[in-house]
Amino acid sequence: MTEFAKDLMEDVRDRMQKAVEHLKQELQGIRTGRATPALVENIKVDYYGTPTPLLQLAQISIPDARQIAVKPFDASASSNIEKAILKSDLGLNPSNDGKVIRLTLPMLSEEQRKKFAGRVKDIGEQARVGLRNIRRDANKHVDQQQKAGEFSEDVGKDLHDRIQDLLKEREKEVEEILSRKIAEIMEV
Repeated sequence: MTEFAKDLMEDVRDRMQKAVEHLKQELQGIRTGRATPALVENIKVDYYGTPTPLLQLAQISIPDARQIAVKPFDASASSNIEKAILKSDLGLNPSNDGKVIRLTLPMLSEEQRKKFAGRVKDIGEQARVGLRNIRRDANKHVDQQQKAGEFSEDVGKDLHDRIQDLLKEREKEVEEILSRKIAEIMEV
């Protein structure tokens, strides 16, 4: 395999892996029946005029399966944290005792579960489109190098096949991630 082919395949592999990691990160913020710090840690809070992730402003803990406790490092940020949580699309109502903001997760209705599952599918489709765009860019690069006479048609076909195989692997991984998340959302 030529140096170009090795570099290209490594780049495609890295970019596709980053796309899958991004998908995982996006899905962490979608509510399931259980409390998890990932639900709120990336909520942006207006902290002295700067949108700051909640994780940087407070300690987030899970005292029980249906509750999230947010303890701000700076007590003056408490009201801004509450506002940001209310603005998020999680549907949580914070209760603030002055020191700790408690978020109790209500049971999800069947309608809410279906809505969240639909959102998971949408995010998954965006991930698939991203993976296909990476494939398209790589194939275009292979075609340009082949036309420039860098390698034969057989080598070009082999690279296209390898890129397609990588895409199929990553799409299978995306499907597994999505089905696990949807099962988690739908479980009562």
